[in-house]
Amino acid sequence: MILSSRRHDVFGLIILLFLIVFIVLPVLTVFLWAFAEQWFYPSVLPTKWGFRFWSAVLARPDVWAGLWTSIELSLTVTALSAIICLPAAYAFARMDFPGKSVFMLSFLMANAFPRFALIISIAVLFLSFNLVGTFTGVVIIQLLNTLLLMIWLPTAAFRAVSRDMEEAARDVGANRWQVFRHITLPQAFPTIAAALLMTFVWTFYETEGAWLVGAPRIRTMPLLMMSMINNQLVVQYGAVLSVMLWVPSLAAILMARRVIGGEAFAKGLGG
Repeated sequence: MILSSRRHDVFGLIILLFLIVFIVLPVLTVFLWAFAEQWFYPSVLPTKWGFRFWSAVLARPDVWAGLWTSIELSLTVTALSAIICLPAAYAFARMDFPGKSVFMLSFLMANAFPRFALIISIAVLFLSFNLVGTFTGVVIIQLLNTLLLMIWLPTAAFRAVSRDMEEAARDVGANRWQVFRHITLPQAFPTIAAALLMTFVWTFYETEGAWLVGAPRIRTMPLLMMSMINNQLVVQYGAVLSVMLWVPSLAAILMARRVIGGEAFAKGLGG
């Protein structure tokens, strides 16, 4: 027992060190660079702090344009995903029709291929329809990438809804819409909300589709950050943009936790 306990302690320590080295330290370093005006080797911490680079980044019109484009894309894709995928998820969960299993597997198979090569193939097709370099083209390519998440998770949620409660509501006179509104939807809502949140966050950070289909007219915040890093601009610019990119996702998670509730959100992710 003592030997087993020691092994667990060592294993836990290894995991803790891994998290610190590969997650905590990189994130902490980015935050330090975002507020560092001078930081030279061998100093462990910046020798001069300030907001000079924040002012420089926030004064750039392309930063605000990229932020608005990212938010607009994320909201559009998330809304369209809900409109298209949620009825489909309900149908997959509650109805039997020919080819149902094939359709479900097709969403999974689409994500089995290398994403970059798949987007290039679609981009070539989009050239024929003049969708390359357009907002609509980026929305479509990002929407295609959300189908698996927005269909599989809500499908599992609708399947998990208690049929006995629905039948009991029908027995006391509730119609189909009342049953769905008061019984089905409240039980499935945590998982649906989790799927919508993940779709919004994933779309906000997506780069491959936005780059291959949206360039050169559509520039999101992640693409702008990559451009600054590739052009070897001041490292603080990239750090400031990284912090700015974390803010929307953090706000979305905190809002979802407040609206959905921590326990329900965890159950939703678990299906």
